[in-house]
Amino acid sequence: MRRMLFISLLIAALVAMNASLAMAAPGKNMIGINVVLNTPVTDAVLADLANYGKVRDVLYEINALTMQARASELEVIRLLPYVMMANPDAERNGAPVDTVLVQNFADGLSTWDLDAVNVTDFGFNNRKVAYDGSGVYVAVLDTGLLDSWRQYFPQERIAVEYAIAFGGGGGEMGFVSSQPNKWEHDQNSHGTHVTSTILGYSLYGTPVNGVAPLAKVIPVKVLNQNGSGWSSVVARGIVYVADLKAGPLKDYPVVINMSLGGSVLDAVEKAAIDYAISQGVIIVASAGNRGAAGMGYPGAYAPVISVAASGYIGEWYPPAGGSWWYRMDPADPTNPLHYYITSFSSRQKPGQDLDLAAPGSWVVGPYQLQSGKISYYFLGGTSMASPHVAGIVALMAQKYPALNAAQAEGILEGTAVYLAPGCRNVYTPGGAVTQFCWGADATGAGLAVADAALAATP
Repeated sequence: MRRMLFISLLIAALVAMNASLAMAAPGKNMIGINVVLNTPVTDAVLADLANYGKVRDVLYEINALTMQARASELEVIRLLPYVMMANPDAERNGAPVDTVLVQNFADGLSTWDLDAVNVTDFGFNNRKVAYDGSGVYVAVLDTGLLDSWRQYFPQERIAVEYAIAFGGGGGEMGFVSSQPNKWEHDQNSHGTHVTSTILGYSLYGTPVNGVAPLAKVIPVKVLNQNGSGWSSVVARGIVYVADLKAGPLKDYPVVINMSLGGSVLDAVEKAAIDYAISQGVIIVASAGNRGAAGMGYPGAYAPVISVAASGYIGEWYPPAGGSWWYRMDPADPTNPLHYYITSFSSRQKPGQDLDLAAPGSWVVGPYQLQSGKISYYFLGGTSMASPHVAGIVALMAQKYPALNAAQAEGILEGTAVYLAPGCRNVYTPGGAVTQFCWGADATGAGLAVADAALAATP
């Protein structure tokens, strides 16, 4: 009996020791690796890469692929003669059906943020610009839309024929899969709120205006139900939209909004962005919510139009009570003394490119904490700022359908209202006053304004 107990204890000890050694041994863990080649993807290349791991997804358009391999194989893969770049798959975060009775919200109620970018004035039937986004597609790469999206948006404004979801990525899943119907079963609400800034929305039956209310939004789900995901999945979504632009949407302007990001620039995501821009797609992305820690990617990548989060000093101003968000009337022309940069908005670091600022503090829109229960929330983040600029780009592209990414960025920066470094005192919801301060690394060219950008558009 004692001998059997001793043997059992010895086996247990050996198992524990082996497990400990396995955990300590370098390169035993499997990770997702994103690879960009300096040559087309061929059967010979795929066969050779199989010696180092398992190829899970191939993006032939950009000579790229994703792999699942041991971490120790990463440096070996990087040194292969046909490999241009390789890196671990990078994390990305964003933070019942009834039909809306109206087809668009072009004559709807204004909110402070739309007035701040000079798209609307307060009240109804209040468009201040001659364009509404007609004929332009805006792909929202995000969490998708809630099941209840038809209670917020007109069916005619969502391009359901092109809507799609992508999932997977990372070290565990490895491959990227397409999930065609999952895009309209989001449980996170982030993508729905972002879309509402572009299109407008129904507020319990009252139409609320959007930056580009007659644009067509293509929901492309690339983040999971927790609002997080992987750069390999984002890259697949970007390539998908670029292929639409090269194919069925070749005669239409196409804009991408990405209210998401991570701390590093991913090789495959970069290649996908370059490919999309070469096809004529204009990409707008959030700058990130990391404050002094620096910008997120892909927003910090120079060809992308990146957007910081500004706020309005009229937020929760006591005389306006709880209705400031639709009653306040920001000054025309835009007065920079009325605006500030939020503390969370990412500051530009060396090697990063921050372009503009737009409203990203206390932006109201559809957001559900309980599945199927219609509700609206004020959200803050550069995720909220980015769709304001994406919507402005849609207006510019409606006016000039041949508009490209470089032209759009140049016009937006050239017409932005300069916001000098400084501080502002701002009321909080509780009635107190807080101070926000920022430097020259926080604003890019300044505050985005639609009317000036449109005037400068050919």
